[in-house]
Amino acid sequence: MVAEVDVVVVGSGPGGLSAALAAARAGADVALVERFGCFGGNITAVGVEGFAWYRHERTVEAGGLAAEFEARAAAMGAAVPERQSQSYELDSEGFKVVADRLVEEAGVRPMLHRAFAAPVLEGDAVTGIVVESKAGREAIAARVVIDATGDADVAHRAGAPTRHTPREQMMGVSVMFHLAGVDKRRFLEGVAADPQTYADWSGGEAWSIETTGKEDDLFSPFLKKPFERAIADGLLPADLTTIAGTWGAVHDSGELTYLNVLHLEGRDGTDPDDLTSAEMEGRRQALLAIEALRRYTPGCEDARLRNFGMTVGIRDTRKIVARYDLTEADVRHQGRFDDSIGIFPEFIDGYGVLILPTTGRYFQVPYRCLLPTGVRGLLVAGRATGGDALSHAATRNMACCSVTGQGAGVAAALAVKAGVDVADVDLAAVQAELARQGVRLT
Repeated sequence: MVAEVDVVVVGSGPGGLSAALAAARAGADVALVERFGCFGGNITAVGVEGFAWYRHERTVEAGGLAAEFEARAAAMGAAVPERQSQSYELDSEGFKVVADRLVEEAGVRPMLHRAFAAPVLEGDAVTGIVVESKAGREAIAARVVIDATGDADVAHRAGAPTRHTPREQMMGVSVMFHLAGVDKRRFLEGVAADPQTYADWSGGEAWSIETTGKEDDLFSPFLKKPFERAIADGLLPADLTTIAGTWGAVHDSGELTYLNVLHLEGRDGTDPDDLTSAEMEGRRQALLAIEALRRYTPGCEDARLRNFGMTVGIRDTRKIVARYDLTEADVRHQGRFDDSIGIFPEFIDGYGVLILPTTGRYFQVPYRCLLPTGVRGLLVAGRATGGDALSHAATRNMACCSVTGQGAGVAAALAVKAGVDVADVDLAAVQAELARQGVRLT
């Protein structure tokens, strides 16, 4: 036994980091387990810097830790204003330090370089986890376990029912990369001369996007034309039509960051062979994409690869069968719930649908979608919460993962204090503590 705590959180992406901080701030003794050498998940390990790129003038949000991540990163010089929205782009390297500080200040026990191996079970109750590291196998006992792995790994191995999206239906895997050597002035002049909008996302077999129409004329930092020209000129294979997507921030130093232009279909993030294929194929395609940018994008003539993310970005694998599974109707039509743990704007991005929150509409996130069926002592936060495909296209987003994480963390802490299972926690008390932590519930 390496540790015995009130709450152990497995995975430290926006959902897991939020869960650990919220539980600690609610008075629990918390350990945060992460397989890599940094906290932050998609932000840091993958390099997805656009945390809230959906935000516009009339967007209504939950606040809480999601807002704190942006504010703290900006205060520490680890964020810049986002170009397509009223938000910050988080620096993937700088946020590693931001996360460290938040964890230390909250008194969370940091446990990096430990991979989840198995749950510890007593009947149908999850009472801890086993991790694997250079030290061998270690057990961490906990009164509540929060699964923030993104793939429902703990829930699945504990025997809780899950739904596994078929490989052919999964959203594409991304390989993020960043460039150096870009002429900022010339690049932005080129963007201004040929501005792209969300309407430009559609077109061709590889990109077919449903919008409401209100998104179509909004500016998007979208890159597609250089790759179309590269295909026409024979620089890219004719069948490589999936290279297209967005860029993030361009800096005076010549760095162009958060290039989200590689989308690899048919890869399952729970299959290590698929992950291996995605990593290697993504790096191959990135070099082709960089050459296309050099030839056809002003300011990129001398661009070079700065770095890849530490791992591929996964959008879709397993989801739990929850006490309540969120629906497409809930996220499209402002679902309301008595057990709300926060709100999220009407933002849907996935499965061929893009809806941006420009009208003040939002839905409430119910606590029940964090509760897996068939097991006790376990909560799920992040993109593996219960819901159908279109609801997942909303809740998978990092800021919503933070909402479910903060809700899970508070509920876990209060369940420990009351000596009850997480399914029986006093929801009024959970909501009161979330409000105290700055979360908007209604």
